[in-house]
Amino acid sequence: MSKRIEIAAILQNAPLNETITVMGWVRAFRNNRFIALNDGSTFHTLQVVVDPDQLSEDTLKQIHFHSCVKATGKLVESQGAGQAFEVIATEVEVLGDSSPEEGYPLQPKAQSLEFLRENAHFRMRTNAFSSVFRIRHGIAYAIHKYFNDRGYYYLHTPIITGSDAEGAGEMFHVSTFEPNQAPTLPDGSIDWKQDFFEKATNLTVSGQLQAEIGALALGKVYTFGPTFRAENSNTTRHLAEFWMIEPEVAFYDIYDNMDLAEDFCKYLINYVLEHYPDDVAFLDKRIQDMEKNMPMEQRRPMGLLDTLRFVVDNDFVRITYTEAVDILRNSKHYKKGKFEFPVEWGKDLQAEHERYLVEKEFKKPVIVRNYPKDIKAFYMRQNDDEKTVAAMDVLFPGIGEVIGGSQREERLSHLKKRMQEMHIPEEELWWYLDLRRFGGAPHAGFGLGFERTVQFITGMSNIRDVIAFPRTPGNAEF
Repeated sequence: MSKRIEIAAILQNAPLNETITVMGWVRAFRNNRFIALNDGSTFHTLQVVVDPDQLSEDTLKQIHFHSCVKATGKLVESQGAGQAFEVIATEVEVLGDSSPEEGYPLQPKAQSLEFLRENAHFRMRTNAFSSVFRIRHGIAYAIHKYFNDRGYYYLHTPIITGSDAEGAGEMFHVSTFEPNQAPTLPDGSIDWKQDFFEKATNLTVSGQLQAEIGALALGKVYTFGPTFRAENSNTTRHLAEFWMIEPEVAFYDIYDNMDLAEDFCKYLINYVLEHYPDDVAFLDKRIQDMEKNMPMEQRRPMGLLDTLRFVVDNDFVRITYTEAVDILRNSKHYKKGKFEFPVEWGKDLQAEHERYLVEKEFKKPVIVRNYPKDIKAFYMRQNDDEKTVAAMDVLFPGIGEVIGGSQREERLSHLKKRMQEMHIPEEELWWYLDLRRFGGAPHAGFGLGFERTVQFITGMSNIRDVIAFPRTPGNAEF
């Protein structure tokens, strides 16, 4: 197959008056003459001008929306409006037809996100989803670049594990036993000794505990991998399989952790703004067009670009959980009964509370720290008041929490006491206690949900639209 030039390379360094070959998918075909061609390398299309008298009737009939074509011709400055360059084609070959008569489901018009979800194997060909997945790639690259450039080591933590880091119990179990045929012991419990790993195992809900092993040897590590939650939740914010970024750093306290989280978030957003301006601009306009006919109370507080600048241009406000509760309870919003969920010390903050703090009270991103210990995990460092732990959540507009983290409990006696209070058997985490018993050190870290980050940066309203193949209750296609 003759060598092609990607459209992104053509737009960056146009080889004017040279004969080139381009290949891609048809976004539009006007007047049997003008093909808008996109090859995925950029948001933009390249106009290919064909002479219908020079093409066979069969070839013309095969050029449909999203047909795949190869065109060879001279690149010239465009005489028409809307594009700087165009290819005057001398040869056109249809590499793959997409005839609607043969059942191709997409049409050259606006398609609902629900419809595209049902046809997820084609949705990356649309403007919105091609932009989303280019940005998703950019964020993933920026994550690795950020940590690599700052001396962190990338740690691959296990996908199959015998521990439940969150203590939530909502796990996918891993076993070689046939359903309903697991061998049992005399007391009726499953005889895991006969299973592959000789113990109960599950898909990981977090790589944090293993990352602590790395941090207490290498100093600074991070994980970036898939995690799983068997939570039967059909919402726009939850997936059964998603990716997590979890840095873990020795000799960090909660304040160092907050500094890292703020710097990291701003870096990722700035990277996208610098490297994917056309995709962000398109998604910003898409949201504005979509919300034009919506009631004001249903519209987003800011456009996408303004929302991203809101994060990177402001210092994050830092308050304690107790201060947050006081602010919420003293607000007019609370006194008028506009919160759906109660605001009480000891209860977790809900998304509506978090958004109020960011969007109404401070008009800046907010980091809340020192949560009640009874609503947080066993591994978080207990504060001197014995009621709170050195936990933190980073809150953004429109979405609420994007990062959850803490300073970890490095004191063996405190950790063992907390595990007893939460009924976590020491024998299951003997190695985790050893990290405190031998050469323990203060350390901290956090978890950033990758899909939720992509959702925030792209402005997509449903988390299922920022992962190529979403895994949700009742759905495991592809």
